[in-house]
Amino acid sequence: MAITNNKVLRLTFLTNLGKTLTIIIPNPKPDLTKTEVENVMDTVIAKNIFMSSSGEIVAKRDARVIDTTTNDLYDP
Repeated sequence: MAITNNKVLRLTFLTNLGKTLTIIIPNPKPDLTKTEVENVMDTVIAKNIFMSSSGEIVAKRDARVIDTTTNDLYDP
């Protein structure tokens, strides 16, 4: 039995087709600030660096740090 912790930064954007696009970044630095996250999201939008079937990224929607704990009860 093992307990593992996992932390990710989930950036969610809106696209020009009215859909959402999510980028997940594993192991964000512990002292990450709102300003740093917003600056990165603004850069992603300005540079249009991701191609998606959901359309071009045009706006920020959400940013969250998600911390999960998994308790593996059975692992053969």
